[in-house]
Amino acid sequence: MADRNYLGEAAAAAAFSSAPARGLSPPLGWKERLRAGLAGAGASLWFVAGLGLLYALRVPLRLCEHLAAVTGFLNSLTPKFYVALTGTSSLISGLIFIFEWWYFHKHGTSFIEQVSINHLRPLMGGTESSISEPGSPSNREGETSRHNLSECKVWRNPLNLFRGAEYRRYTWVTGKEPLTYYDMNLSAQDHQTFFTCDTDFLRPSDTVMQKAWRERNPPARIKAAYQALELNNDCATAYVLLAEEEATTIVDAERLFKQALKAGETIYKRSQQCQHQSPQHEAQLRRDTNVLVYIKRRLAMCARKLGRIREAVKIMRDLMKEFPPLTMLNIHENLLESLLELQAYADVQAVLAKYDDISLPKSAAICYTAALLKTRTVSDKFSPETASRRGLSTAEISAVEAIHRAVEFNPHVPKYLLEMKSLILPPEHILKRGDSEAVAYAFFHLQHWKRIEGALNLLQCTWEGTFRMIPYPLEKGHLFYPYPSCTETADRELLPTFHHVSVYPKKELPFFIHFTAGLCSSTAMIALLTHQFPEIMGVFAKAVWYIPVPSI
Repeated sequence: MADRNYLGEAAAAAAFSSAPARGLSPPLGWKERLRAGLAGAGASLWFVAGLGLLYALRVPLRLCEHLAAVTGFLNSLTPKFYVALTGTSSLISGLIFIFEWWYFHKHGTSFIEQVSINHLRPLMGGTESSISEPGSPSNREGETSRHNLSECKVWRNPLNLFRGAEYRRYTWVTGKEPLTYYDMNLSAQDHQTFFTCDTDFLRPSDTVMQKAWRERNPPARIKAAYQALELNNDCATAYVLLAEEEATTIVDAERLFKQALKAGETIYKRSQQCQHQSPQHEAQLRRDTNVLVYIKRRLAMCARKLGRIREAVKIMRDLMKEFPPLTMLNIHENLLESLLELQAYADVQAVLAKYDDISLPKSAAICYTAALLKTRTVSDKFSPETASRRGLSTAEISAVEAIHRAVEFNPHVPKYLLEMKSLILPPEHILKRGDSEAVAYAFFHLQHWKRIEGALNLLQCTWEGTFRMIPYPLEKGHLFYPYPSCTETADRELLPTFHHVSVYPKKELPFFIHFTAGLCSSTAMIALLTHQFPEIMGVFAKAVWYIPVPSI
């Protein structure tokens, strides 16, 4: 099954990469070719016309006299002037270089290039408003950009931590905020989607909670939850909020979630009986279903964190059987992690056989867990020296291919698994194939890779070989679509500022950074030489700037 999926993804990726190449634009007519040739020669014609006009007006404009005056002025300059000139140039270019470097590290692009493309190029007529053909390069770029937008969808982290019991304790110890405002704002939107509906005005407690989910201040949210409980002691969402944000330990959070479960089941059964009465009751049932599933899932995560792993696995399996339409919540990723902790590798393979399908969205958890299972069969006996001497066996080739597949999907993960980069607390939302997903995966799965002898050694020896198969990852992939170029921007919004965001493919420094660095260095060197050897540099400057005046 896994091999068929593997080959199916390769065929899909190959079809995607090769399909646009088949669309050829029709041949241009003679009028279009003439118009294109005139447009290309327009700049040259204007340049020649300008030179001819300047030559014709050389006498009325007294250009020769002006050139002689300029030459006399340059001959009269002292070395101190050149020291001041080059020093000022060095200072200005140095400031530009520092600003360019800062802008590149913050935004990942050159400021001068952005200004040139967005503002100067339109003024110079560099944009074309022609309609692209169906198979034209511009149309293909549009298709790729639309795919990148779909790839850059932000997903809720299925293994997200508890704000009160984990994120806030981290803040107390380190003084750093592990969550960004953008991440918490997305969570607020999720809570309003999951826990509110149009019939909230029928119950005063739900009305209070609707305002609580929109509140930005944590103490205000907690206060609103207590107000809702005063109005209705069986308000499940109020217990959920207190368990998430007020509880300072997992034990306290589990206690509050159990109270929420008792209230949520009662409300859910009541909504089931009334679901066919009106569309409003159907919406209320969907909301109560979301609340119940959320509570049970968090109870499973509490049991997993408290060491009751078999209980957590049972809750997750029951959830997946009882509510199969809610696969978008990715409960199977919670199940995979718990089964790996139990070392129930046969059960892990069974889950992968169901969810590692070409028709279902992939994730780092799916791809790297599949690679881990194949690595497990050969890693304990793998040796780079032996493999280079006798070659790879069939099982080793399969493991290496699985690693390459996982690395192509998310190339940021190996650096965290190999502890080449330090881990941080995972965010509440992740970007698939991005650094945020890599942090979230490695945070929970690093221990499973360490548990299997030789797994990290095999990963270290083989993961970089993936990049030889995809030399241009932004343009063409091997088993997956091209790597989306928008991941860096989204990850910078999701991850805290004290974390150094991993960028793939690694960006080269823009031309203008090299240019400003060279300009700053050369002008500084000229200023130093002029200061130390004024006479020699003065003679050199006069020789360079001396312009002989032609006799007329």
